[in-house]
Amino acid sequence: LQKARDYALTGGGSGRIIRHGKLVMDWGDQKQRYDLKSSTKAIGVTALGLALKDGKIASIHDRAAKYHPTFGVPPESNTATGWLDKITLFHLATQTAGFDKNGGYTELLFEPGTKWSYSDGGPNWLAECVTLVYKQDLNRLMFERVFGPIGIKPSDLTWRGNSYRPKEIDGIPRREFGSGISANVDAMARIGYLYLRQGRWRDEQIIPASFVDMARTVPAAIKGLPVVRPEAYFNASDHYGLLWWNNADGTMANIPRDTYWSWGLYDSLIVVIPSLDIVASRAGKSLNKARNSAYSSIEPFIEPIVLSVTEKQK
Repeated sequence: LQKARDYALTGGGSGRIIRHGKLVMDWGDQKQRYDLKSSTKAIGVTALGLALKDGKIASIHDRAAKYHPTFGVPPESNTATGWLDKITLFHLATQTAGFDKNGGYTELLFEPGTKWSYSDGGPNWLAECVTLVYKQDLNRLMFERVFGPIGIKPSDLTWRGNSYRPKEIDGIPRREFGSGISANVDAMARIGYLYLRQGRWRDEQIIPASFVDMARTVPAAIKGLPVVRPEAYFNASDHYGLLWWNNADGTMANIPRDTYWSWGLYDSLIVVIPSLDIVASRAGKSLNKARNSAYSSIEPFIEPIVLSVTEKQK
């Protein structure tokens, strides 16, 4: 555990490790909020799980245009592709919709479901779909239904206004899933613990266990898809769920394959290891900048936590 902490501190910041629901180690300022960048994706997609639970969205495989009258436009060039009506919420949540990287109004690069491409624009369209089905600010919704019930206060987590698109949609604040949440490591760990417990907090099933299972595993439909920019994202389609990363391909040999995590720029991490009953959170500055393999920056943090477990596993 000290080795994990010391490695994390090469990028400064704060962290927290929890096992069997108990804090076993922390470091840094536990109250400081950090800009989590793309860890926002894993937090934001929780709102999709809520919408499925509430019946606001019938199926994750529904067409996105069913829930958003101007989906995918601008730019107008996206209409000419003939692909917009084929894009589903599932495509948006698995980075297979085809939108370019930027969080604004980006062009479609390929037919949905045929490739994997890391995008902020796709998840931001997903955020708009969920906003429109609830007809309310996702920040307010999430504090009422998820953040508040699991003990996260507005002083622990903030969600900025949209930085890429107009601030409102149909008069409602427009949030991002691509980025935009700042939080402290306690709030991050609480979100991880909600997922570790299959969407349940004490006596309340906050999001469906079936949604957590989708989020933390690699869907058959995306496994092995060609990856756009493999020099940066390697074989990402073999270790990605619903806006969460995972070790399903066993690239990290000493880490259980059921391990999954949020991951943002500067190596903000919410790590969930169901088979070991562990949650860890970490935020600060970037760790190993070499990134000469898929997990070179985060493996030296996660592996020592796993190896700290002494009892034999079933």
